[in-house]
Amino acid sequence: MACWYGLTAQAQQGSRITGMVVDGTGEPVIGATVMQEGTSNGVVTDIDGKFVINVPAGSKLTISYIGFKTTSTSASDNMKVVLHDDSKQLNEVVVTGYTVQRKADLTGAISVVSVDDLAKQNENNPMKALQGRVPGMNITADGSPSGAATVRIRGVGTLNNNDPLYIIDGVPTKAGMHELNAADIESIQVLKDAASASIYGSRAANGVIIITTKKGKNGKVKVDVDASVAASMYAHKMDVLNAKQYGQVMWQAYVNDGLDPNTNGLGYHYNWGYNTAGYPVLNSISMSKYLDAAGTTPAADTDWFDQTTRTGVIQNYNVAVSNGSERGSSYFSLGYYKNLGIIKTSDFERFSARMNTEYDVIKNVLTLGEHFTLNRTSEVQAPGGFLENVLQFNPSLPVYTTDGSYAGPVGGYPDRENPVARLHRNADNRYTYWRAFGDAYVNLHLFKGFNLRSTFGLDYAQKQQRFFTYPITEGNVATSTNAVEAKQEHWTKWMWNAVATYNFAKDQHRFDAMAGVELNREDDINFSGYKESYIILNPDYMWPSAGMGSAQAYGGGEGYSLVSYFGKANYTYADKYLASATVRYDGSSRFGKNNRYAMFPSFSLGWRISQEKFMKAKWIDDLKLRASWGQTGNQEISNIARYTIYESNYGVNESGGQSYGTSYDIAGTNGGQILSSGFKRNQIGNDDIKWETTTQTNLGLDYTLFDNSLYGSLDWYYKKTTNILVQMAGIAAMGEGSSQWINAGEMENKGVEFNFGYRKNTRWGLKYDITGNIGTYRNKITKLPATVAANGTFGGNGVKSVIGHPMGAQVGYVADGIFKSQDDIDNHAKQEGAALGRIRWKDLNGDNVITEADQDWIYNPVPDFTYGLNVYLQYKQFDFTMFWQGVQGVDVISDLKKETDIWAGLNIGFLNKGTRLLNAWSTTNPDSNIPALSLSDNNNEKRVSSYWVENGSYLKLRTIQLGYNVPESLAKKLYMQRLRFYVSAQNLLTIHASNFTGVDPENPNYGYPIPLNITFGVNVTF
Repeated sequence: MACWYGLTAQAQQGSRITGMVVDGTGEPVIGATVMQEGTSNGVVTDIDGKFVINVPAGSKLTISYIGFKTTSTSASDNMKVVLHDDSKQLNEVVVTGYTVQRKADLTGAISVVSVDDLAKQNENNPMKALQGRVPGMNITADGSPSGAATVRIRGVGTLNNNDPLYIIDGVPTKAGMHELNAADIESIQVLKDAASASIYGSRAANGVIIITTKKGKNGKVKVDVDASVAASMYAHKMDVLNAKQYGQVMWQAYVNDGLDPNTNGLGYHYNWGYNTAGYPVLNSISMSKYLDAAGTTPAADTDWFDQTTRTGVIQNYNVAVSNGSERGSSYFSLGYYKNLGIIKTSDFERFSARMNTEYDVIKNVLTLGEHFTLNRTSEVQAPGGFLENVLQFNPSLPVYTTDGSYAGPVGGYPDRENPVARLHRNADNRYTYWRAFGDAYVNLHLFKGFNLRSTFGLDYAQKQQRFFTYPITEGNVATSTNAVEAKQEHWTKWMWNAVATYNFAKDQHRFDAMAGVELNREDDINFSGYKESYIILNPDYMWPSAGMGSAQAYGGGEGYSLVSYFGKANYTYADKYLASATVRYDGSSRFGKNNRYAMFPSFSLGWRISQEKFMKAKWIDDLKLRASWGQTGNQEISNIARYTIYESNYGVNESGGQSYGTSYDIAGTNGGQILSSGFKRNQIGNDDIKWETTTQTNLGLDYTLFDNSLYGSLDWYYKKTTNILVQMAGIAAMGEGSSQWINAGEMENKGVEFNFGYRKNTRWGLKYDITGNIGTYRNKITKLPATVAANGTFGGNGVKSVIGHPMGAQVGYVADGIFKSQDDIDNHAKQEGAALGRIRWKDLNGDNVITEADQDWIYNPVPDFTYGLNVYLQYKQFDFTMFWQGVQGVDVISDLKKETDIWAGLNIGFLNKGTRLLNAWSTTNPDSNIPALSLSDNNNEKRVSSYWVENGSYLKLRTIQLGYNVPESLAKKLYMQRLRFYVSAQNLLTIHASNFTGVDPENPNYGYPIPLNITFGVNVTF
């Protein structure tokens, strides 16, 4: 009888049912609702798509999720439910900081990036591949082999570090993404507003990028192999003068100044005279056979770009092995990347390995897992300012002298290093960088809806490099110094957190809450040894202990700690009304004891208006209004900003010899012994400095229309940063080292972001998906101490206060064409240096004299808007992708133009120039707007002026790719699940403003050239 009673009670209480919900590809569906039919008994799937529910035997379960067809099935233990797409909208689950949310429930501004689209760009750095794909996200990079990039989310928000925070598998970092293998990435989310980012509090003011790496999936062992080879070449090349053109331009400069061109010291000889109209005429040019008296440097016509560049080769190989079951999963990958840059001797190489595993130690109760990657990168960077060196080095000089050594400047040629020799001497300056990054975690599922997860993460990096100084043997720049500096740097960052989550669903109510604590610590150390005078100039020999000359040693270390407490709660009613609240409390050792801690709250609301009866329409699939407000912090200042700093200044100084700046002969010995050193003050401490705080308001609209064909979002935001930390210089009366960090600045950004997509399947088999985005923002500094605002550090060039203008805006003279007649000169304001062919400056204040008062704002670094457009087509076995990215209405300052438009653009004469000078103004070329050639700059045309500011707008075809998938039946015969071949091109086409005179508006000066890449690749799955 007792036994029968026990069975009856168990039936009434229900059976414990476990299961997993996946989509059609086997991926877990996070946040799906599992309900017992006809009751309010229900649960929500966890981050792994798993659920546990108690129901009476024989019950039916209804499983639903936004974007999938609702399904009903009988309850059974260890059940697996497959949901099929009801909407074509993907990525319905978003990682939002320590937890996940259904995309339909989001109330913050979060952009989800298609990793498949990023992979088609074949970029080493996944952040560089994001360029133009996320509205409100600006990415700048040159074409260096490492792929390093600068990321800005919703503009510049502080006068200090503006880099976003990266969260990789839950571990925070701000280190470079190009050091990690992009092929291991499963998903990327960009948290842009305070409501979504404030859970990361103190480091989230510049936005947060969450990266989740791949893991094994249920099923058989899966092997993925990806391989590609690319050729890199110049997409845009500087047009510089050859030897004959250089001679023509130099002749014109001499005769314009009324000087005899045959007095040049470069070996040029001119046959010239005057025509009947009295204008000078050049008949012929000849060169001395040798440029030096010794007869070792023959005259040449060298193309220095051709001598220093090559067709680069990029190799990228990745193999991944993954597997999964109900009790665990594993993912292992190896990667190799090598980029031989288009500048000779420059290259970047990376070896990478990753292991991600997860196991149910106690089924549905205790889970253990880890994510770990080990990467070794190595790089030889192009020498600093190298392309400027290539442009400037005279084409009349040869690469080698007659004895086979490197040629250099002789006679009257300016002192510049031979570019080919410079590359050779730089080739051994390779660094090697090891980075170990990962985490281990334990997840405890104690009872229905409750999870407790603890994670320990590590980001350790070590860099070793030797900087070689080899003797310079060529021409008049020769120096005999040889030396080496061996340098080591170590960065150790660790974090630990414990996060508890609880979710609850009943009837039409769904609620989840999260609370946690986190500790972060970073320690950085560096040390180096320098030694001169080696008898053998070989990298294998040149270690500091082998040198015989002067020696120096350097080193330092610093670090900081961060402790955080945080919590978040989300509530949804009837899938219509959404609310979320977040709070984070941070303490940082970078701040003084008086303001070490700060709180960062946020609130957000959402209304899925499409769920209301009055909005029911066949063409509206989903329509959601969002509103949020929140605060985030910034602590990116020096680790020693709050301290009063003293240091000794005793020993070898940078110019050689001894420096006794802090020594004193306190014993009165008048020399004859080593003097004791004192200390000098470098800065004054401040225990009152506190967190920078960014307050942001966001209004948004998400939409899906016309049977899920048209989709996208619209956001407006306003963010203001207060208490910006600035280093304030003290007045002279305060003595040496009187600068001090204070909270004194304010800045605001406001903008609009819009993205859209349209997708369709045609009756005749063509699938297409067209997506685009556009973003615009305005930035201005609203508060700074008067002396800081006016000193030009953050804009204004020391002429005008930057307050009310964007950070980095510049003031200068306004160019108003050139003087083309004497009447032009006579009728203009008094201008020192005015002459025919010279730039005319506007008289802005109307006093009829050109002075420093005639300057105004001429440069705005903020574009009118940025945009991107992606086109994807698929027909039978073929797929085609085309991605365009553009920037409109942005100013660029062209330092390059100073060497293409004026002969005396630098203080050093006789450097090579750009070919635009061939069209400079002269009496025989009166329609030109390029200043006349002159050996001197009497008009001070090098000054900051609008002549050097150009329209940097551009539209680039970033990627175009054609792929072919081998039919599955044929692939299976080859023991493959998938076989795809593709060919693609990157940076194939650039459209820029018609009046842009430079090489590449994206890279307008001397950055590493952005190359055109042609790629061939294959994707294989076994």
